Amino acid sequence: MDLNELLLNGSIPQIGFGPGIMGYSAKMAKKRKGLSLFIYKVHNKLYYNSKQKNEYVSSVANAFRIGYRLLDYSSAYGDGHLIGEAIRKSGVKRDELFITTRVSNRAQREHRVREEFMKCIHNMGVDHVDLLQFHWPVTGLYLDIWKEMEELKDEGLVKHLGVANCHQHHLEEIFKICKYRPEVGQFEIHPLFTQKALIEYYKQQGIVVEAYTPIARYDDRLVRLPLLKRLEKKYNKNFVQIILRWHVQNGVVPLVRSLTPSHQLSNFQIFDFVLDEEDMQAIDAININSRLRYDPDNCDFSIL
Repeated sequence: MDLNELLLNGSIPQIGFGPGIMGYSAKMAKKRKGLSLFIYKVHNKLYYNSKQKNEYVSSVANAFRIGYRLLDYSSAYGDGHLIGEAIRKSGVKRDELFITTRVSNRAQREHRVREEFMKCIHNMGVDHVDLLQFHWPVTGLYLDIWKEMEELKDEGLVKHLGVANCHQHHLEEIFKICKYRPEVGQFEIHPLFTQKALIEYYKQQGIVVEAYTPIARYDDRLVRLPLLKRLEKKYNKNFVQIILRWHVQNGVVPLVRSLTPSHQLSNFQIFDFVLDEEDMQAIDAININSRLRYDPDNCDFSIL
């Protein structure tokens, strides 16, 4: 499928790939010894199992080869060098990719936005990113962080600026002090937590919406619903494809995470069918306002 057919508002791919990375404390690593770990952390230094590292790089490269062009990454996941290896291995040209990274909460607290960012793009082997966001609106810090992000944009190191995990009031505060308004916003959205009002506010402000946890982490309250089983038969698609298509038709960019090649391909095969309006409304009606991740107004940013 042509890349232009996958663009939302002509600016950003309609589906994103978020490889994430698995991190554990030294204590957790010892407890999980012998299991398949991609990464563990000791005194904030990252250590890799070489076999699993190679599998990770190969999986990310495979996603690019399948057709994913929006990379959803964060400095909170690592220093970017594995992503750099994956880009080179994939053979996909840099100008075909829409690369995202985010400012970690740690960098916000330590005022190391520039240092962290420069290390990340250096290790990725790129001279700029397409989108820079902050990971969370850390209380008392995120407005100053936004200004530091604007400086990186002024220098041509960033094409677009965005936010993550922001409520309306966070955006309103940014609007008061910003030179550049946010262009993309990422927050938790799935059929158990549709966030219709917040999505509408973002769209009214001209901000593209990205959804993380788009399939609700396979929550039983969702995946066991007879509705989804009926829709699987009707459209000859699996329930994940149905939900991802629901996001796309709502004008939301779902960010999927899978390192399994068959799942990567399946998740991408959502552009050859369209959900009927009645089915869209039926999925909307699943909502029970169940947040599965953290509420930015009620969480401890020091552990995120």
